[in-house]
Amino acid sequence: MELTSEELDMLNGKYGKAAKKSMEILTTLGEIFDAECMVDVVGVQIAGVSYDNLGEAGLEFLSEMAEDGKVRVLTTLNPAGMDRENWKTLGIDKEFVKNQNRAIDAFAKMGIITTCSCTPYLIGNTPHFGQHLAWAESSAVCYANSVIGAQTNREGGPSALASAITGKTPKYGYHLNKNRHGEVLFEVTTEIKGTHEFGVLGKIIGDKLVELGKKIPFITGILRATVEELKSFCASVATYGGTALFHMEGITPEYNKYHKPSDMVINIDDELLKQARKELIDDDFAIDFVSIGCPHASIHEIERIANLLKGKKVTKEFWITTARPTKRISDEAGYSKIIEKAGAKFAADTCCVVAPIKGRFKGIMVDSAKACYYGRAKNQFKVKIGSIEECIKEATE
Repeated sequence: MELTSEELDMLNGKYGKAAKKSMEILTTLGEIFDAECMVDVVGVQIAGVSYDNLGEAGLEFLSEMAEDGKVRVLTTLNPAGMDRENWKTLGIDKEFVKNQNRAIDAFAKMGIITTCSCTPYLIGNTPHFGQHLAWAESSAVCYANSVIGAQTNREGGPSALASAITGKTPKYGYHLNKNRHGEVLFEVTTEIKGTHEFGVLGKIIGDKLVELGKKIPFITGILRATVEELKSFCASVATYGGTALFHMEGITPEYNKYHKPSDMVINIDDELLKQARKELIDDDFAIDFVSIGCPHASIHEIERIANLLKGKKVTKEFWITTARPTKRISDEAGYSKIIEKAGAKFAADTCCVVAPIKGRFKGIMVDSAKACYYGRAKNQFKVKIGSIEECIKEATE
């Protein structure tokens, strides 16, 4: 790789141990993927924040990097394993809280903004078209590349941290325009509406991409999509297909920048959508946990939840997972009071995927295909997907 004098100085230890280690990580990545040089990044999102995922080995790595490491660019964190203020109400163990705070303190020491959210683009870490990033968190990476038109590879926690400390990332993969063209055409011939249906669509496309050995879908037939629907689709297609980029005709900013693929064309009709939804609904189980906010709920979704919960009482454990800044806006708008009066609980800073809740519940209902995947794979829950309205109905029956 061709390095600048500053990059060489980092590699040689002139900027401290953390910068040296970071540049070693990045140059190794660059050599593996035949990058010619580094590129400057304007922002970083770090995953692997929950102590449930980090463990002591991960915490030791963070502590070493925090000895002299300082971030050079705006850097935010993925969800932690707990709500940092409301962990008691959510039933989180004190020992876990202690260890989780050790990890967050290490990140904070390096100058990282500890907002703990999988939707950084909703709370201030907001890039614009064409900017280079080093983001971890699969759904956010997919959103940044596809919906915003920024450029980032799907980083791991250590490589994202390395980019935060150096302000650099190797220029390969989705940082190169030649690698951003669609590979498979998906023609949607049925109406897709709601976060749950966009999640199901992401599962269909993701599963097919894995089967075909392809990564970048080009999608037609979607007439409109909200931010919330797109973030749900991003989470699902990234989870089921490992997808970091898609083009959606008339919706995403780069759809007309590249030729529409014609070698492989796949139709998605109403029957296929119904079948895929059935695959996200387990048979014969009692739901004892309802969660909305995977990825983290927007203020629009929280407003909707509040309106649906007015005058009602929940009868099951019900979490609304969101970013701390969004929760504060909800407080000011009066939505939190309505939601909490109904008996639902906010779980800011965390989510049902990374919180240590395995064994606490048996059956979960969500509006998220990603949450279904991890509910089964990580926590061994029975799952059911439904619309936000259906989730509210289940929580209050």
